[in-house]
Amino acid sequence: MTTSRRSFLKHASLAPFSLWIPQAFAEETTLQLARSTPEAQGVAAAGILDFIDAIEREKFELHSFMMLRHGKVIAEGWWKPYGPEFVHTMYSMSKSFTSTAVGFAVAEGKLSVEDKVVSFFADDLPATISENLAAMRVKDLLTMATGNEKEPTGVVVKEENWARTFLAQNFAHKPGTHFMYNSAATYMCSAIVQRVTHQTVLDYLTPRLFAPLGIKGMKWETCPHGINTGGWGLSIQTEGLAKFGQFLLQKGKWNGEQLLPAAWVEEATRFHIQQPGGDKKDRPKAQNDWLQGYGYQFWRCQGTGFRGDGAFGQFTIVLPEQDAVIVMTSENKNMQGQLDLVWKHLLPAMDAKEPKAADLSKLKTLALAPQPGSKTSPAAIGKKFKLEGNALGLNIAAFSFGDGACTFSADDQTITCGIESWQRGEAAFPGTPPRLISGGMPKKPLPSKIAASAAWTDDKTLVMQWRYYETPHSDTVTCVFDGDSVTISFLSSITAMNPKAKDARAPLKGRVVA
Repeated sequence: MTTSRRSFLKHASLAPFSLWIPQAFAEETTLQLARSTPEAQGVAAAGILDFIDAIEREKFELHSFMMLRHGKVIAEGWWKPYGPEFVHTMYSMSKSFTSTAVGFAVAEGKLSVEDKVVSFFADDLPATISENLAAMRVKDLLTMATGNEKEPTGVVVKEENWARTFLAQNFAHKPGTHFMYNSAATYMCSAIVQRVTHQTVLDYLTPRLFAPLGIKGMKWETCPHGINTGGWGLSIQTEGLAKFGQFLLQKGKWNGEQLLPAAWVEEATRFHIQQPGGDKKDRPKAQNDWLQGYGYQFWRCQGTGFRGDGAFGQFTIVLPEQDAVIVMTSENKNMQGQLDLVWKHLLPAMDAKEPKAADLSKLKTLALAPQPGSKTSPAAIGKKFKLEGNALGLNIAAFSFGDGACTFSADDQTITCGIESWQRGEAAFPGTPPRLISGGMPKKPLPSKIAASAAWTDDKTLVMQWRYYETPHSDTVTCVFDGDSVTISFLSSITAMNPKAKDARAPLKGRVVA
């Protein structure tokens, strides 16, 4: 580390950095990234097509993909019903944005990574402060090296005061010595930023990052005290991810303005701590992208790249050596396998000596298949059912069919499914959408954007697919009709990843209303 960078990070001695934000950025812009062709930027288009083909062949579910080279978008695609205008849940990809908020606060002299965590939470400290808790720094939160005995997030989000609950945990290790992935630690970073700026991370980043980069429409969940969840909960458009990656690749510079010090970006994305683990029979450590080191809420990749990532395959991959950025939104269990296809197909495509053009029109026609099955059945007649008592609190379910669609309603919520197609709508159906973590979940269901499709798998069985297309997830809803009765079963896409798991929602049972 250079002396100037060390001085910057330790003492935050720069002039107030907010003065660097040009007045022109006071209002959000909607400027798109520049577009180009792969061959014009030295990339073999065939490698991009090979990547898309491999994704489909190996049954990975991508929702969007964007590839940048030399600052220009050279390939992009969305699998319908997903689209460029919609935000997408980021899960832990949110962490890299929280880290960046800390960077801005450091640059503005509001805190230092060497500051002790306890110094920000005088009202939330336990009666006895252990030596390890007293020693914990902001840097230890950023590097997932807090010293927790157990990963605390599940415990933290069950309580009203998340910061107080986090600080009350057992810190068995000296901070800075043991890596343990810890989403609650990122929440604490968000809480610290809010303490020193009097703004949520989302509000604080808007004039400093989102507006200058022309990113809008983003949302971020909050804890019961109104603090952004930090380690998860951000929703943003795919191009917003791409701009963020390009911003990092340019070391904090955008349109000629140094928005965030290059020294911070270098420090945040470099190797700080090693994750535990080694070679396995099926994968050597050198080829495991979760064992290449960790920075300030950024993962190091094989080779010289780094990334932010989130559960189920939300990726912003930054490749400085190739001057490239690759972003993906997805729902996949095997995130390493997804990255393997990037290294196998996209990385070599950037080494082409004489890259040739290829037809990338396929990227404009990408789509996830609607529910397969028959269009109709003898049972496809409009019926209304009185439901037995259930945990979802629903009383009446009804079905109607016509005009190439099936309309399902439960009390005051209606979802219309296309037959052999996706039909968009909105509903606040109880128990939806599926989610991995309860923290930040609204107390009452909010309307979700849903693309729905339905088909008959036999004469008595109607299957609906509900895709919550601003999240990675979906529901499979199976309706079995038997005379005057119906049984409606749910299977979330998260639960479906574990063949032994059962959906937490019990089947609904009802009888025809006379």
